Amino acid sequence: MTNPLLDFNDLPLFDQIKPEHVAPAVDALLAGAESALQAVTEPAFPAEWTAIAKVLDVASERFSRAWGAVGHLNAVADTPELRAAYNEAMPRVTAFWTRLGSDERLYAKYKAIDPATLNPEQRQAHRNAIRNFVLGGAELQGEAKARFAEIQERQAELSQKFSENALDATDAFAWYAVLEDLDGVPEDVIGAARAAAEAEGKDGYKLTLKMPCYLPVMQFARNSALRERLYRAYVTRASEFGDPAFDNTALIREILALRQEEAKLLGYPNFGELSIVPKMAESADQVIKFLRDLAAKARPYGERDLADLRAFAAEHLGLADPQPWDWTYVGEKLKEARYAFSEQEVKQYFTAPKVMAGLFKIVETLFEVSIQRDTAPVWHPSVEFYRIERAGQKVGQFYLDPSARAAKRGGAWMDDVRARWLRPDTGRVQTPVAQLVCNFAEGVDGKPPLLTHDDVTTLFHEFGHGLHHMLTRIDERDVSGISGVEWDAVELPSQFMENFCWEWDVLAHMTSHVDTGAPLPRPLFDKMTAAKNFQSGLQTLRQIEFSLFDMLLHTRYDAATAQPGDVMALLAEVRQEVAVMPAPEFSRTPNTFSHIFSGGYAAGYYSYKWAEVLSADAYAAFEETAGANGEPSIETGRKYREAILEAGGSRSAMESFKAFRGREPQLDALLRHQGMAEAQPA
Repeated sequence: MTNPLLDFNDLPLFDQIKPEHVAPAVDALLAGAESALQAVTEPAFPAEWTAIAKVLDVASERFSRAWGAVGHLNAVADTPELRAAYNEAMPRVTAFWTRLGSDERLYAKYKAIDPATLNPEQRQAHRNAIRNFVLGGAELQGEAKARFAEIQERQAELSQKFSENALDATDAFAWYAVLEDLDGVPEDVIGAARAAAEAEGKDGYKLTLKMPCYLPVMQFARNSALRERLYRAYVTRASEFGDPAFDNTALIREILALRQEEAKLLGYPNFGELSIVPKMAESADQVIKFLRDLAAKARPYGERDLADLRAFAAEHLGLADPQPWDWTYVGEKLKEARYAFSEQEVKQYFTAPKVMAGLFKIVETLFEVSIQRDTAPVWHPSVEFYRIERAGQKVGQFYLDPSARAAKRGGAWMDDVRARWLRPDTGRVQTPVAQLVCNFAEGVDGKPPLLTHDDVTTLFHEFGHGLHHMLTRIDERDVSGISGVEWDAVELPSQFMENFCWEWDVLAHMTSHVDTGAPLPRPLFDKMTAAKNFQSGLQTLRQIEFSLFDMLLHTRYDAATAQPGDVMALLAEVRQEVAVMPAPEFSRTPNTFSHIFSGGYAAGYYSYKWAEVLSADAYAAFEETAGANGEPSIETGRKYREAILEAGGSRSAMESFKAFRGREPQLDALLRHQGMAEAQPA
C-alpha cells in the first residue's frame, strides 16, 4: 500500500488520506525521527547547527508535517474512524515531542554549539531552543522527568477530548422550527434552515448552534421564546446541563491541576508565570495590571452602552427587563434605529467572490505581490487553493476553506502546512504553505454566499496571519513566518488587516449587490462607519473578562484546595469586577472556551488585547501617510512588510515594531480606533 502521508514530494495528498493510513505513517515517521535523535546525540556527532538540522530537523519536520495533515483533517472533516485513528496515535506522537524537548543529551549538544558560528537567524533560533529545552523539562531528573512526560501526554488527551466534546455538543443540537417562529429572520438563513431539514427528510426549518444559523436568529428573530431556546442550548454546551458524555467540567479541573503541577515541576509558582516566559509581557502581574487599567478606561463606555440598550428596549421593544437572550436582538434593533441600516442590508453587498477579489486587490497593491488560483488535492469540494508570487517568483501558497458544515470545528483559524526553510538536505528554499479556515454560511438558491461585515473582518484577520506565515524572507525554519514570534505579538498582523475593512477605498472594490451587482452605496458605508464603535465599551469589557478570567484561573486557582464550583465562582468574581452586563447563573462559558483549554491560548488570551495595541499603532502609520483620497501608501506598506512580515520571528517583536514605527507602541491609537479617546461619558 502506498501511504499518502509518507509522500513529501510536494503538497499533502488530502484527497487520498484515510484513517487506515495514520498508524502505519506514524510508526514509520516516528521510527525515523527516533533514529535521527539517536544519531545526533551520539558523543561523536558534531555540535554544529547545520549538521544537526540535516539529520534531526529533516526527520522531525517530516513527522510534523504528516501529523499536521492528520490533525487538520480531524478539525475540518471529522469522522468516527479518523477520530479513533487520531486518538490512537496521539499518545505516541505527544510522547516523542516531549522526549525530544527534554532530551538532556540533545540539550547538551545545543549548549555546545558555538554561537559565533551562527548567522543572526540561527542565533535567534538557538536562543529559543535553549529556552525551550528548559521549559520542556530537559533539566529535570528521575521521577520529576517521568512525571513531566506523563503530564504532557495526559494534557494532550484531555485537550483533544475537550475539543471533541465542544464539537459534538454543538453538532448534537437541532431544533425544527415552524415558519411562524422565524418572523424577522433573514430570508437566506430561513432558506438554509429549510434545505437542512429537507436534506434529512424532515418538516420545518432546522436550526443549529453553528454561527451562520445561531447568530442571525439571536439578532433578528422576533420570537423571544425561540431566542431563549437557542441561547440556553448555546451557553450550556458541553456542560452538566446537556448530554453527560459531552460534559467538559471534570476535564477543565484536571487540565488546570496538570498545568499547575507542570509549572511547579519547572520551578514556577503557577502556570501563568510559566506561560509568560516566551512572551513579550514580563510577568503575569503586568498582564493583570494591563487588563485592569484597560477595563477602567472602558467601563464608563460599557455602562453607557448598557444604559442605551435598556432605555431603547423599554421604550421601543416593550422589554422592561431584558433577559440574556434579548441583548443581541436589542442591540441589533438599536443599531438599526440609530444608524438607519441593518446588518442584513449590508450583507447583500458582500458576496463571497467579490470580497475575495477585494481582499486580494489590497494585499497585491500594498505588499507588491500577485495572487492566483492554483491546484492541489483538497479535503472538501468547497476548498480553494492559491499561490502568491512576487516578481514572478512563488513565495507561498494557501488553502481557503470558507464554509461551515457538520463535522467541522467552529471558529476561524490559520494553520501552517509547511514553513519557509532553506532545507539542509537539498540546499533549496522550501516555500511556505498555509491553511485559512472559516465558518461562513453557504450560498442558497444558486446565489453566492453572503458574508456579514463581521465575516469579512474575520477573513481579513485570518489572512493577516497567513501573510505573516507566507511573506517571510527568513530561511531558518524555527524563526520564519509566525514561528518564534512571541505569542502575545502574533495577533499583530491579523488585527492589523482588520482595519482595511473600514476603508472606503478598499470596500469600493469588494462589494457587489447579490441581485443588482451594484457596489456598496457611499451613504450606507457612512452609516456603517458611524456605527463602527457601537457598543465598543461592552465588547472591550467582554474581551477583558475572558482575558482576566484566563490569567487569574492560571495564577490563583489551586487544584489542591479547589472545590467543584470554584471555576465558575472565579468567573463570577471577574464578571463582578469588570463586566456591566449581567450573565445568567446557568451559563457555562468555560466549558467551550476552546482557546484556553484546547487551543494554545492558556494564560495567553490577553494576547488579543495586547496585540491590539500594537496593531492599532501600526495601522496609525498608514493613516498618517495616506494619500489625498485615503489610499494607503505603498511605501508604508513596503516598510511594514519588510519590518514585520518578512522578519518573522528572527528578532524580538519589539525590535520589529520599532524598526517599523521608530518607537515603542502607544495605547492612544487603540483607544481612538475604538471610540474611547474622547472625554469619558458622565
